[in-house]
Amino acid sequence: MIKRTILGFLVAGALAAPFGPALAAGDAPVPDRQKWSFWGPFGKFDRAQLQRGFKVYREVCQNCHGLALLSFRNLAETGGPGFSPAQAAAVAAEYKIKDGPNDAGDMFERPGRPADRFPSPFPNENAGRAANGGAYPPDLSVMAKARTYERGFPWFVLDIFTQYQEQGPDYLAAVIKGYGQAPSGMTMPAGMSYNKYFPGGMIGMPQPIQDGQITYDDGTKGTIDQYAKDVTAFLAWAAEPHMEARKRIGFQVFIFLIVLAGLLYFTKKKVWADAH
Repeated sequence: MIKRTILGFLVAGALAAPFGPALAAGDAPVPDRQKWSFWGPFGKFDRAQLQRGFKVYREVCQNCHGLALLSFRNLAETGGPGFSPAQAAAVAAEYKIKDGPNDAGDMFERPGRPADRFPSPFPNENAGRAANGGAYPPDLSVMAKARTYERGFPWFVLDIFTQYQEQGPDYLAAVIKGYGQAPSGMTMPAGMSYNKYFPGGMIGMPQPIQDGQITYDDGTKGTIDQYAKDVTAFLAWAAEPHMEARKRIGFQVFIFLIVLAGLLYFTKKKVWADAH
C-alpha cells in the first residue's frame, strides 16, 4: 500500500510537471535560483549584506512599503544586521512615531525608540491607495515567506532532501530585476509596468531602482542585481529574525535525539539481556 501511494504521488507529480510552474506564475519564466548565505540547515545571514539591504530599504522601499512586524531593536539583536544598540537607537530616533493621548487628550509625535515598530509610510490604507493610483503597497515584514513559485517535479522533491526553502527570496530578487518593455501586442493599462516574473506580466509598482542609485558605504558596486540580492536578504531576515537561533537549536535537538536513541537501544539490550 505504501509503495503504491508513493508511486502514485510521483506519477502525479510527473504528469503535472509540464504545467505547474508556467500556470502558477501566469506563464512567467521560473526565477533563477540564487546563492544565499542563509540557505540550508547551517546557513547564516551575511551581516554586511543585511546592512546593505537595510540601506536599500530605507532609501527606496520604505517610501511605499512598511515593516509593521519589525522593531528597531531587532536591528541590534543577535543574528541580525549587526548594528549596536546605540546605532539601532539612532536609527529609531530618525523616525516620527505617533503617540498619545497626552494629559490634554491630544495625540502627538515623538522621536522613535528602539522598542517601537517601523512606522507605515501612510497614515491609513486609503491614503496609501490614493498615493499609488488605487493600489495599496503591501507590508514587507513577511514578504519573503509569503511569496513563492512552483518548481514542479522533480525539483520540489529534491528541495525536500536539500532543505532548500528560499523560493520566496528567489522570486523577490527576480521581480526587482524583471522590468522591461512589454511584448508586442500586449496592452499595458495606465499606471501598470511590465515585469516578466510577475503573474500576468503587469505590476502596479514602477521599476523601483536603477544602477548606481545607491552608494554603498563598504564600496560594493551598486548594480540592480546587487541591490536586488541585498534588499531581498534583508527582507528574508525581517521575515524570520531568529532564523539562526532556530537552526542552531534544531541541530542541537537532532544530536540529542540521536544520543537518546542510542542510550535507549543499549538500555533495552541490557534490561532484556537475560530474557528468553
